Amino acid sequence: MNDRGMAVSMVYPILKTLVRKGCDTEQFGEFASFDMTLLRDPDARIAAKELERLMNAAAAYTDDDYFGLRQGQMTDMSDMGILGYVMMHSETIADALDAYRRFNVILCSGYNLAWEEQGEDAVLRLYTLNPAVRMSRHCMEDMASSVYRLMCRIGNKDIPLRELHFSHDAPEDVAPYLAVFGIEPRFGAAETLFRMDRAVLSCPILYSDARLRSSFEAIAVETMERVTRGNKLADGVFQWLMQRLPTGFPTLRQTALHFGMSARTLQAKLKEENASFNGLCASVRMELAKGYLSSSEHSVSEIAYLLHYSEPSAFQNAFKKWAGVTPVQFRSGARRGKRYEKPPKMEA
Repeated sequence: MNDRGMAVSMVYPILKTLVRKGCDTEQFGEFASFDMTLLRDPDARIAAKELERLMNAAAAYTDDDYFGLRQGQMTDMSDMGILGYVMMHSETIADALDAYRRFNVILCSGYNLAWEEQGEDAVLRLYTLNPAVRMSRHCMEDMASSVYRLMCRIGNKDIPLRELHFSHDAPEDVAPYLAVFGIEPRFGAAETLFRMDRAVLSCPILYSDARLRSSFEAIAVETMERVTRGNKLADGVFQWLMQRLPTGFPTLRQTALHFGMSARTLQAKLKEENASFNGLCASVRMELAKGYLSSSEHSVSEIAYLLHYSEPSAFQNAFKKWAGVTPVQFRSGARRGKRYEKPPKMEA
C-alpha cells in the first residue's frame, strides 16, 4: 500500500518535548538538518522515515534513551489535531479508539491499532500496515505511551494493564516503563500490545458532546478524504476486514457491495494500487493469527476456525507460507521472546 507519510504537525510534539527539556528548537533543527520552514505549511507531509530520523536525532540531542516513551506521556489531545477532538467527544473509550483507528491516516499512514475481546480481557494491538516495515523503538514507544495516556485521560481514571508487550529488544533499565505503565513490559515479543480488563472499553467519556463530535467527525472525514484521495481503497479494505474479523469474514462480493462497486471493479481498483483482495485477506488473517498465537488461550485448531479457514490444515499451510514457520513453531518462539519476520512480499 502507498505510504502517504506523516502530517508535518507530527514534528510539533518532538519540539514541545525539547522545549520542556530546556532545549533550543532552532539549534536542534541545525543539529538534525531539518528545514524548519516546512512547519509553516499545515498541509505539508514528510516521509515516515524522516519522522523516525527526527525522533532518533532528538533522543541523541537530549541524550535521553527513553525520549519516545517520555514524549508519549506529554501528549495532549491538541497534539492530535482534529482526531484528538473526535476522540475527546466520543461516548466511550471503545468509540474513541475506533475514531483513532478510522482517522489516524490524517496524522500518519502505515501505523494503526486494532483491538478485540478475549474472555474478560481486551487486547489492543499496535501494528504497521506493512508487516515488512519495522517501526523504530522511539516511535513505537511514543505511540504506545501516548495511546495509553490518552485512554487514561479521556476515561478520567488510571487503567491497570495486565500485560504489555513490545516487539523490540529490552533496554538496560526497565524502570521508566514501570513509571509510565505500572508494569514491566515483555520485550522481544511477536508484536506490540496491551492487555487489560475489557470493561475499560465501555468506560464513558465524561465530557463527551454528541453535537461537537458530529461537527468534528465531518471535518475529520473531509480531511481524511483529502489526504487519501486517489490511494485509499486498499487501506480501506484492509481496515474494514480487520474490523469485521473475527465475527465474520466477508466475501469479495460482500466487500465490493460495502464499498459501493462491483466485484470486478473492486479487483481492478485494488490492482491499480498494487494490491489484491486475496492478499489483503491473507494479511489481515496473519496479523490476527500472530496475536492469537502469542497467547495460550486458543489452540491452533480453534485459531483456524476463528480466522474462518475451512480446516486447521489450511490455516497451518497458509501460515507457514507467510511466516516461514508453522503456527506451533511461531507460538513456541513467541514464548521464548523470539521474533519471526514476515517475508518482504506475500503472494496474493
